[in-house]
Amino acid sequence: MRRFNMQRREFLRHSAVATAAGLSVPGGPRLFAADKGPNASRLIAGKDPRLIVHNANPFEIETPLKLLRESNITPVDVLFVRNNQSLPSSATLQPPSDLAWNVELTGLVNQPASIAVEQLKQMDQVERELVLQCSGNGRAAFSQAAPAKGAPWQCGAMGNVIFKGVPLSAILGRLKLKVSRDAQFVTAEGRDTPSKPQDADFEHSIPLADALDRSLLALMLNGEPIPAVHGGPVRLVTPGYYATMNVKWLGRLRFEARETDNYHQVGRYRTPRTPIDPGSEFSYGLENSDANWRMRTKCVILSPLEGDIVRAGDCEVRGVAFNDGTAPLESVAVSCDGGAAWQKAELIQNKSLYGWSHFKTNVKLLPGKTRFAARAIDRLGRTQPLDGQIHWNPAGYAWSGVQFVNVTATN
Repeated sequence: MRRFNMQRREFLRHSAVATAAGLSVPGGPRLFAADKGPNASRLIAGKDPRLIVHNANPFEIETPLKLLRESNITPVDVLFVRNNQSLPSSATLQPPSDLAWNVELTGLVNQPASIAVEQLKQMDQVERELVLQCSGNGRAAFSQAAPAKGAPWQCGAMGNVIFKGVPLSAILGRLKLKVSRDAQFVTAEGRDTPSKPQDADFEHSIPLADALDRSLLALMLNGEPIPAVHGGPVRLVTPGYYATMNVKWLGRLRFEARETDNYHQVGRYRTPRTPIDPGSEFSYGLENSDANWRMRTKCVILSPLEGDIVRAGDCEVRGVAFNDGTAPLESVAVSCDGGAAWQKAELIQNKSLYGWSHFKTNVKLLPGKTRFAARAIDRLGRTQPLDGQIHWNPAGYAWSGVQFVNVTATN
């Protein structure tokens, strides 16, 4: 399938600048200064240097929980980054300068069409507060049972953000596009390209019904134009979906009868439909696995953190909980003995079904070791397994097990 044309001279120019600065060029070699090593602020202009760099090519950069808990809306300078491919000049928090960006709409529609970013800016826009979460978030927990392939994300490959853009349904109306009854999916392509010519280009399909109900062509992130590294100038955003499906640098939408058979849709970003033993091999297919679409119900303890030393006596446990937005959260329970007994926490519901809700509770700690746990449940009865390894998969996707946090209390 054709790809969007790349500006080779522009790429080489920015590569030379990055090389001179000792940075890693997306899609190129890692070029760290020998005495400093990987640093998020050196890899991506504007990022906080305290972020955890798992990989510089492509970017896999995590937010420490101690930074994530500082703000309800996650600032872009500490927001995690997970890029599968590269786009020239995108290693920055500045928005792209391309003013002639168009998004094509093709496939099972009455006529092909396109819309420019400048046209989108003139349309009515809506805001959505939502959890943006890498589907590999929590992979390190899976690897405790058996190694899972990919970056060892802990819990910080997520953030709570506000996207603003134009609903896909409104764009179809603006362009007078009629979608065929045969269309069941919409497939999104970005303008990024694989690092190796022989590799499959990155694209994803999502159910058309959800796209028409939820998806935005987003132009703003936390009140500012979307930074280049986070997919600007325009990104497909479907609230409640794992971040991989929120395709960056959007260039084309295809309305189709079936999911794409692209490697990234079928060979990756899926989980087995029935449990497999940790360490087992698994051959993914459309019939035996599910795409990483809607996020599973989940909560994360933000205080105290793993390994903290706290004072014995009164201790506040707090964190965040979220799901795919299909139904409100019902409650969060906290345990101080590794899951044997539970107490209900105060749940502060977010006005947005797609954003995270905060929870907190006070407990009494005796001197010594304590193993906290937290568990959420929503109004559909969806909750977290006490043993998250029941969902083990070779790529370590969609961890939703109960989180355990070990701390030490002292007098």
